[in-house]
Amino acid sequence: MRRVVLATSLLALVLPGGANAAGFRTPSGNIACGLFGSVLRCDILSGLRPEPRGACELDWTGLTLTAGGRARPTCAGDTVFDPRASILGYGKSWKRAGFTCLTTRSALVCTNRRGNGFLLAREGWRLL
Repeated sequence: MRRVVLATSLLALVLPGGANAAGFRTPSGNIACGLFGSVLRCDILSGLRPEPRGACELDWTGLTLTAGGRARPTCAGDTVFDPRASILGYGKSWKRAGFTCLTTRSALVCTNRRGNGFLLAREGWRLL
């Protein structure tokens, strides 16, 4: 898990939100996602509830999914929120680099080609 968190944080430093051409926000403005190579990271402003078990010296910002792996909670000191990112309307899907995300009024669901992924919502989150 530390490798995914560290890699995600390093990628976010190299590719700040302003450079994130492959990303989106949900209509509520509560969730934003950014694609950084083969890593999809989605952050939630209202906080990751319940907080994941385990130590996080920074903040539990959301969830990270790799192209060939499983989703994991993200412990980071930054965010992928970009106010210039496009809004993915409810009921719409976003597909890039082997990832697919679908928005609904109650949640965001993202998966990779292997079927691994996550559900992220204000009320809670779940790994798929």
